[in-house]
Amino acid sequence: MNDNFHIYDTTLRDGAQQEGLNLSVHDTLAIARHLDDLGVGFIEGGWPGANPKDTEFFKRAQTELKLKNATFMAFGATRRPNVKAADDVLLRALQDSGAAGVTLVAKSHDRHVDLALKTNLDENLAMIKDSIEFLRKGGQRVFLDAEHFFDGYKSNKAYALEVVRVAAQAGADVVALCDTNGGMLPDELSQVVHEVLGASSARLGIHCHNDTGCAVANSLAAVAAGATHVQGTLNGYGERTGNADLVSIIANLELKKHQKVLPENALREAFRISHAVAEVTNVSSSARQPYVGVSAFAHKAGLHASAIKVDPFMYQHEDPASVGNDMRMLVSDMAGRASIELKSVELGIALGEDKEVVSRVVAKVKDLESKGYTFEAADASFELLLREEIDGKRANFFKVINWDTTVSRDDHEVVTSKASLTILAQGKTFESEGSGNGPVNAIDTALRSGLEKIYPELSKLELTDYKVRILEGRLGTGAITRVLVETSDGTGEWNTIGVHENVIAASVMALEDAVTYGLLRQGRKPE
Repeated sequence: MNDNFHIYDTTLRDGAQQEGLNLSVHDTLAIARHLDDLGVGFIEGGWPGANPKDTEFFKRAQTELKLKNATFMAFGATRRPNVKAADDVLLRALQDSGAAGVTLVAKSHDRHVDLALKTNLDENLAMIKDSIEFLRKGGQRVFLDAEHFFDGYKSNKAYALEVVRVAAQAGADVVALCDTNGGMLPDELSQVVHEVLGASSARLGIHCHNDTGCAVANSLAAVAAGATHVQGTLNGYGERTGNADLVSIIANLELKKHQKVLPENALREAFRISHAVAEVTNVSSSARQPYVGVSAFAHKAGLHASAIKVDPFMYQHEDPASVGNDMRMLVSDMAGRASIELKSVELGIALGEDKEVVSRVVAKVKDLESKGYTFEAADASFELLLREEIDGKRANFFKVINWDTTVSRDDHEVVTSKASLTILAQGKTFESEGSGNGPVNAIDTALRSGLEKIYPELSKLELTDYKVRILEGRLGTGAITRVLVETSDGTGEWNTIGVHENVIAASVMALEDAVTYGLLRQGRKPE
C-alpha cells in the first residue's frame, strides 16, 4: 500500500446511502474483494455497532476477507457529549470490530455543534481528542472526517481550524475536509485547502459530494493544493447526486498527472471492476461515465471516423486500454466509408476485394435509419447486414414462415400468452408452440424450442433484455415501433433490432437476428 498518497474508498458506507441501493452482507463482501483487486489503499466497511448488517459484515470480514492491497477501516462517530470515551458503547464497538483503523466523523461547523450535537464548542473539541486517543491506545490507526468543514470554515474559520489542530495533536493520521453538502467549486475549495495547510501541521484529505457536478474536479483541486488522501466511491455512488467517482479521480491522477496511486497495471482492471460492482449493486452503469462507460470511447460522426482511421488520438484523449475499455465505432446515418471500414475491423470481418461493399453498406444504413433503425446499440444486426453485403446473401439457418399469438385472461384474472410458429429449417417445415409471460416471451420460447431439435446449442441462449421505443408517426401512417433485444449465451452478450408498425412483428425481427447471430457465434455454418 502506498502510504504517501491514500486512495480511500467509501462505497460500502457512504455509497450505500444511494437511493434504491440496498446491499446484503454477501454483496458488501463481494464488492470489497473487487475494490481490493482495483488496488485502493483503504476500504471503509461501514459502522459496526450502529446497525446489525454492518456488525455482521465486520464479523464475517475477519475470516472471509483476505485483502491483498487494502487496509480495512471501520467508520463511526466521536464519543457522545459528557460521556467518557471508554464508556461509549459505539466507540467500544469500533474498537472490537477487528478493523485495523477507524475513521471518525466529527463536527467542524459551529452551527452543527450547537443544533445537532446540542453541546458547546469546547466539549466538541474534547470529544474529538478523547475519542482519537482512546482508539489509538487500543492500537488502531485513526483518520478524522471533518464534517461540513467548508461551510464551517466560512461560518467560523478559527473554530474549524481548531478542530483540525486538535485532531492532529490527538494522533489522527489524516484530517479529511468534507464538502458534505457538495456546494463547493474548485477555485474556492483549493484556496481553503491551501489556507488550512498553511495554518496547521495536519495531513489533509478530501471528501467531496457531487451536488454542483464538481466532486471529481473539487477532489483534484484539493490534491493540487496539497491534500494527500482522497475519498470517493466506485461509480460515484452516494446519496443525492452521489460522491466523487473514485475511478475518474484515479484515472486522472495516473494518466493526466502521472502520479502512481495504484499498484502496477491495476488501472487496466478499472472497466471490468466498475461493471462487476454495478452488477452486484444492480444499479446500471452510466454509458457516459468517463473512462469506463461503454460510450467513453465510442465514435459516431463520419468526420471523427475519418480522422481516427489516420490516428485514434485525433479524437481520443487517452488509450482506452489504459483503463481496460475499448474504442467502438457507432454505425449511424452519419456513417461514412471510414466508419464502416473501422467497424469491420472491430468486428473482425474482412471486406474483401469488392470496393463497392462499403458504398453499399453506407447507403443501406442510411436508408434503414430513415425508416427507424439504429445500429449504434445493435452491433449484431449490423454484423449480419455487413456479412450479407459481402457474401451476397443473408446468413440463413431458418425462416419463420408465419406466426400467431394469443393473449387471454380467465375468470381468475390469470393472463396467459401463447404463440405458434411455422418454421422452415434444413429443408423441413414444422410447427412449434410456446407460452410465456407475454406474447414476445411466448414467441421467443416457441422459436428456440422448435429450433433446438436441429440446433441443440440454442439451449445456451437467453434473452436478457428487451426494450421498446415508439417512434413518431410518419406522414400520417401511424407510429413506428423499434425493438432492441439483448441475448446472452453465457460467455457474451449481443444486441439486435427490429422495426415495424406492429410491436410483435418488430420483436420477431429482432429475435430472428438474435438467434441467427447466436448460431454464428456457436460456429454453425449457414445453409
